[in-house]
Amino acid sequence: MKIALLGYGKMGKIIERVAIDRGHSITLKANSKTKELDFTDSDVAIDFSLPSTAVSNIKNAIDAKVPVISGTTGWLEYYDDIVDYCNSNNSAFLYASNFSLGVNIFFEVNRVLAKLITKYSDYKLDIEEIHHTQKLDAPSGTAISLANDIILNSDYKNWTLDNPNSDEIKIEAKRILDVPGTHVINYNSEVDAIEIKHTAHNREGFAMGAVIAAEWIADKKGVFTMKEVLNIG
Repeated sequence: MKIALLGYGKMGKIIERVAIDRGHSITLKANSKTKELDFTDSDVAIDFSLPSTAVSNIKNAIDAKVPVISGTTGWLEYYDDIVDYCNSNNSAFLYASNFSLGVNIFFEVNRVLAKLITKYSDYKLDIEEIHHTQKLDAPSGTAISLANDIILNSDYKNWTLDNPNSDEIKIEAKRILDVPGTHVINYNSEVDAIEIKHTAHNREGFAMGAVIAAEWIADKKGVFTMKEVLNIG
């Protein structure tokens, strides 16, 4: 498979190594200074760029009828527009806030726990996420996904980085040098506490998941998530 890398920072370089180890080749290495994206020899595109360039990168791949997966966060106010753009152009697109297999299992556990605990009002909820100091967005896309899944499966209405109202989930976003990613869901009551936690030891899991998603989507049309790729839920 021939892969276009849209974003060639730390993640892009790790994805390149994983892809080559799995027998693929890299046909394009684009960064924020790249003027034109040539998808002529590409079977699929993987976008790990910047929030400011992700939308145009994704649209350019769709225009070229090249399936594209994106792990860039911080641009999701345009997500519905991209879905419409992909469908109207009969192409393929997949976004994930996190491509790690472990995190996607964690997402499913989080949804189940939210459903189980919602009727017990004594438990108060908060989310903590920790990432490296070079991460530009806060909270992380993964933390937002976790919060939104809880909202869909409970009486919570929103999430916030500030002091929460009773129907809001407090997200605490920490930035610490060289932390790949840690996410913690805390439910606390006066008598006990329940905590679920995912800790990434390095970025290899994110890269492997991205390449697996690219392999999966290469011959498809439509808009997908990692749940379809991993057959979860």
